[in-house]
Amino acid sequence: QVQLQESGGGSVQAGGSLRLSCAASGNTDSRDCMAWFRQAPRNERETVAIMYIFNDSPYYADSVKGRFTISQDNAKNTLYLQMDSLKPEDTAVYYCAAKSYCSGDNCGCFADRKTYSFWGQGTQVTSPH
Repeated sequence: QVQLQESGGGSVQAGGSLRLSCAASGNTDSRDCMAWFRQAPRNERETVAIMYIFNDSPYYADSVKGRFTISQDNAKNTLYLQMDSLKPEDTAVYYCAAKSYCSGDNCGCFADRKTYSFWGQGTQVTSPH
């Protein structure tokens, strides 16, 4: 089992910055892929950024590329999402998620939220107009 706890959400003016944290505990084999998702009201939950812990080439959604940075501190078992130049359309609940690299013969850190086994409770980010 894996436990994930997000923190760092809040309200910030458009153009501002926030840093989200996700404290992870539990089975390290189930945390090969760590990701941030977000869900705005009336929208589907969408991928924001994904990190495979064994390489330095994260994936970013086009909507956040160049503004958001995913990183991790292995010593602290913590995943981060640095969000700069926030826009009103970034307003959403942000979730941390984790999965093993392989599930059966299916291996990879996928953007499909359905492949992630473990989720945090979410943290609200608001960037008003």
